[in-house]
Amino acid sequence: MRVLMVSDVYFPRVNGVSTSIETFRQTLSVQGVEIRLVVPRYGDEPAEDGIVRVPGRPIPGDREDRLVGWRAMHRAVLAAARDCDLIHIQTPFIAHYAGLNAARKLDLPVVATYHTLFEEYLQHYAPIVPASWLRGQARGFSRRQCNALDAVVVPSTAMRQRLESYGVTTPLHVLPTGIPLARFARGNGPAFRARHGISLGRPVALFVGRVAHEKNIGFLLEALVHARRLRPEVLLVVAGEGPAMGDLKAQVRALGLLGAVHFIGYLDRDSELPDCYAAADVFVFASRTETQGLVLLEAMAAGLPVIALAEMGTIDILAPGRGAFCPPAEAPAFGEMLGHFLSHSEAWRHLAAEAPDYAAEWSDVAMASRLANLYRQLAGLKIASERPLTATA
Repeated sequence: MRVLMVSDVYFPRVNGVSTSIETFRQTLSVQGVEIRLVVPRYGDEPAEDGIVRVPGRPIPGDREDRLVGWRAMHRAVLAAARDCDLIHIQTPFIAHYAGLNAARKLDLPVVATYHTLFEEYLQHYAPIVPASWLRGQARGFSRRQCNALDAVVVPSTAMRQRLESYGVTTPLHVLPTGIPLARFARGNGPAFRARHGISLGRPVALFVGRVAHEKNIGFLLEALVHARRLRPEVLLVVAGEGPAMGDLKAQVRALGLLGAVHFIGYLDRDSELPDCYAAADVFVFASRTETQGLVLLEAMAAGLPVIALAEMGTIDILAPGRGAFCPPAEAPAFGEMLGHFLSHSEAWRHLAAEAPDYAAEWSDVAMASRLANLYRQLAGLKIASERPLTATA
C-alpha cells in the first residue's frame, strides 16, 4: 500500500508535526505501507527518495516556517498522488486544500491528523483581537475542514471531544504518534552534564519543547521560585528554541533566577536529546493546550519521572498516575511538589522504575500498526462503497 502524506511543515523545521510524520514514516514501512511525502523546501536540503520538496518563502516575522506557493503545492500533490492508495493530510493550510483537491480528482480516500488546537493558540499571536471572535473563527474553520474528509485522526480523547463540540461529524479516531523507545533509553547523562558545566550532584528539572508562549514555560519559572525554598540548588534546563525566548529570559531576571535556569537551545533528537533526558532527575511540563504531550512519553522512556499539569492531550498519558505526579495548576503547589520530590527522590524511586514500562505501551510500532489498519479500512471502504467508518478509540 502506498500513502501520500502532505504537510506545510517538515524537517529541518523541528516541531511535533514534523516528529509525528517522521516517526510514522519510519515505522509504517514495517507494516507494508510505503509513505511518500510532499513538504516545503527550506533551503538546500539534499534529495531523498520518497520526498518531494516544494519551494517556499520565509513567512514575515517567522524565520522558522515556509509558505509554499498555492499552485506549486497543488501540482506537486496531484502528481505525487497518482499511484497512491490514500492521501493523509498533516496540516490545515495550503497542504490541506492541495490534498483534498487531489483526492477528489483521483477519487482517493483522504484522512487528516488534527495536531493543533488552534482556538487555544491564536490568542497568543493576535492579542488585540477579541478572544471570543477568534475562538468562533477557529472552530468554524476546523469544522468545515474536518467534515470534508473521510476520517480524522486525533492524538487524544480530549481533542476528539473538542472537535465533536465544534460539530465535526466525520469519524474521529484517537491515535497518538507513539515513540521510538530504544532511542531514549540509551542516553549518557554524565557526559551531557560535563558538556554543559552541570555538576553531577546538582538536581536538574528538565523541560523539552518549543519555547513558545502556549507551552506555559513562564508558569514553570514561577514554580521554580517555590521549589528553590526546599532545594535552593535546583536547576531548570530548558531545551528548545522559539519566539518566547526573550520574554522568558526577562522573566528569569525579574524573578531573581539567574543561575537557576539554563536555556540550552535546540538539541539533535538522535545524538543529544537522549543524553539530555538521561542527565535530568525529573521532567516538568505545564502546557494547557497540548494535543498529546509526546515529550512526556519520551522522558518516561528514558526513566524520568514526570511532574506535569493534566490538561487537554496530556490527560490520556497522565490519568493512570504511572510514573508521574499531577499537581494543581497553581505555581506554588507545582513548585512545592517539585521541591519535595527532589528532596526525597529515594522515596519516589518506584516512579523511575515504572515510567519506561508505561511508555512501552505507547510505542511507535504499536501506533503504526493501528494507523496501517485504519489506512486499509479506509481504502477498502472507498473501493467497495460500504457503510461509513465507525470511529475508534
